[in-house]
Amino acid sequence: MSECRIACDLHDYIEIACLYGYLLRLTLKDTRTVEGRALNIVTEEKREFLLLDNSEIEKIALDQLAKLQVITPNARFTDVIF
Repeated sequence: MSECRIACDLHDYIEIACLYGYLLRLTLKDTRTVEGRALNIVTEEKREFLLLDNSEIEKIALDQLAKLQVITPNARFTDVIF
């Protein structure tokens, strides 16, 4: 399985979203949109995943992210393009 690698500065945005528990709207590379609260980043089989709480816990591979939008008001950032 290939390793998931994203730029460190982009990874930092995801970590901040988890730290503050931001509500996110994620656009994936396959154009699917997912919303939920950022919980944590986990590593499994050399790949990193964002744990997202959207009434159940969903794992989103970081290498599948195309865009991250913060829905939480007054957040420290709003949009990140991957």
